[in-house]
Amino acid sequence: MPITTGQKNREAQLIDRLVQKIPSIGHAGNRAGVRLGIGDDATVLRPSAKTEWALSCDFTLENVHFRDATHSPLSIGYRCLARATSDIAAMGARPRYFLLALALPASKTGKWLGLFASGMSRAAREFNMRLIGGDISRTASVAISITVLGEMSAGLAIPRSGAKPGHLIYLTGTLGAAQLGLEILLRGLAGRPSLKKYLRPHLCPRIPIAFAQVLARRRIPSAMMDISDGLSTDLARLCASSGVGARIWSDKLPNIRIPAGLTGQNLDPLRLALHGGEDYGLLFTIPPKSAPLLRSIAGKRTRVTHIGEITRTRKVLLVHPDGRESPLPSKGWDPFR
Repeated sequence: MPITTGQKNREAQLIDRLVQKIPSIGHAGNRAGVRLGIGDDATVLRPSAKTEWALSCDFTLENVHFRDATHSPLSIGYRCLARATSDIAAMGARPRYFLLALALPASKTGKWLGLFASGMSRAAREFNMRLIGGDISRTASVAISITVLGEMSAGLAIPRSGAKPGHLIYLTGTLGAAQLGLEILLRGLAGRPSLKKYLRPHLCPRIPIAFAQVLARRRIPSAMMDISDGLSTDLARLCASSGVGARIWSDKLPNIRIPAGLTGQNLDPLRLALHGGEDYGLLFTIPPKSAPLLRSIAGKRTRVTHIGEITRTRKVLLVHPDGRESPLPSKGWDPFR
């Protein structure tokens, strides 16, 4: 059965249940001051005629998003702020402030907490952000919740819902790099010197914050989001929000190369590219006439790749090198799978 953009994973179904029970503001916004509600990377508020705020919150949970045995507190502190900030960047906003709610065991209030704070400090300085409040409590395992606030000029926020048939699909960066780093950790191979550089995209992900702001200021994308849960899942979300479908070309994807040190580990670059999460690149669509401007803005500093096109059908299809098309199921990250 073809996979259509109308099908939802378990996480989306649970969100729908909550929205049906709790007084909420939907994606289009229906009250003064709320421009975008539930259903995007971030909520967008308009406190004045000239300014908008993008707000988003994100969980990082022990044994769900990280494991104590494989992830250092330094990387946990960095990654959890990067995860939350990526949602703000995907709206085209400038990250400004964040709130930290942290629950942890008493055994982790010493050295572990100090290293965690150092990792978060590094991320905050790189993203030019400041901690402005939060909460701390005790629990059996580490639970981290971060709320991030970003700022932009009114009218510049880029939602997921603006893609139109005929628009081109682009993304930044390389697909599968973060998943490759995670696979190295999980397979106990992180100690190999030749593989250490492949851990960085997973442990310390880079976010194209400045490039996203340029895209927003120039009003280039018609729709945009970050690739946090894998291309197959996030592209389906963008298409569902826009009421469209998509065709992407498997031989055009900027796949990660599997290093020689991982020969025989049964790692498929295409599978990592399609379904691996936490790359935190930008997935966006543009009208064809905007392609020359996009290439000139990206230049040599930001890698952008044209991977497909938006279609009228609500199917998300993968086009193989021989021209054959097949449905692309959403097999990225789903916490309830």
